[in-house]
Amino acid sequence: MFVFIFRRFLFALPIALAVAAVCFSLVHLAPGDPLTAVIPADAPAEVVIAIKEAYGMDRPLWIQFVSWVQRAVQGDLGVSVATGRPVMGDIQLALSNTLTLAFASAFLGFSGGILLGALAAVYRGTWIDKAATAVAITGVSVPHYWLGLILVIIFSVQLDWLPSMGAGPGGSANWAWDWAHLRHLILPAVTMCFIPMGIVTRTVRATVAEILNSEFVTALQARGLRRPRITLHIAKNAAPTVLSVMGLQFGYLLGGSILVETVFSWPGTGFLLNTAIFQRDIPLLQGIILVLAMFFVALNLLVDVLQTLMDPRIKRS
Repeated sequence: MFVFIFRRFLFALPIALAVAAVCFSLVHLAPGDPLTAVIPADAPAEVVIAIKEAYGMDRPLWIQFVSWVQRAVQGDLGVSVATGRPVMGDIQLALSNTLTLAFASAFLGFSGGILLGALAAVYRGTWIDKAATAVAITGVSVPHYWLGLILVIIFSVQLDWLPSMGAGPGGSANWAWDWAHLRHLILPAVTMCFIPMGIVTRTVRATVAEILNSEFVTALQARGLRRPRITLHIAKNAAPTVLSVMGLQFGYLLGGSILVETVFSWPGTGFLLNTAIFQRDIPLLQGIILVLAMFFVALNLLVDVLQTLMDPRIKRS
């Protein structure tokens, strides 16, 4: 197993390097000058040259990329052009908020999806199956930013039950596990959980329904095994497929939360990414994309290893 994990890790390294190269290239291919935020329009030429040298933007792109990767490996993602603060410090605070929102959304979406999918598979063709399928299709079809606006109108504006902005009282960006902060988490978490819940519901239904029709389930029933034991065998066989889908969906929750975080002014990486795009803050933009991409690569690696541990039929070569 150690050799398998080491091989998977080695396979992930070139993927991570390729992602870093794409991230660096796409940001620099965008039109406009990233230093317009700090250089006045009437600045002398020598001032412009000095600022470009300070940010390392006077060198060829390939040298900038190599230097950027070397510093990124050491945990240094540069300095923000707009604020002058270290990029890593801003990303750490935003990433902690995004992880809090992603874990809450994943818990709601995955638990709801597994429950609905299992019920739909067991009661195939009944009203329970049709209701679970309708919920899954609705969750996948409704845009989450539109759903967020609707929830804000209902629960924040009309009913005044829940706050609609920030991660804490007074627009605080520092998270704490108390009711005052949890109230700010409810609406964005519910908004983000609908898409993964719909996808997991459909996956669980299809997987469990196929397993229920297999011969080994009939054999277990013929041997007189009780329902909890049979359910355990079904869960073990369905786990690898469902785990793969949940891993991808959790990665999308981390990287695709920019619209939801913008709607709710949630101080996470999505909100920070949106700010960096409008300010054309190249170091901050590159740092956020790189960190989120590395999380996605690491998550895929973790899911791959867990799948192999759960299902020995998966080849380890």
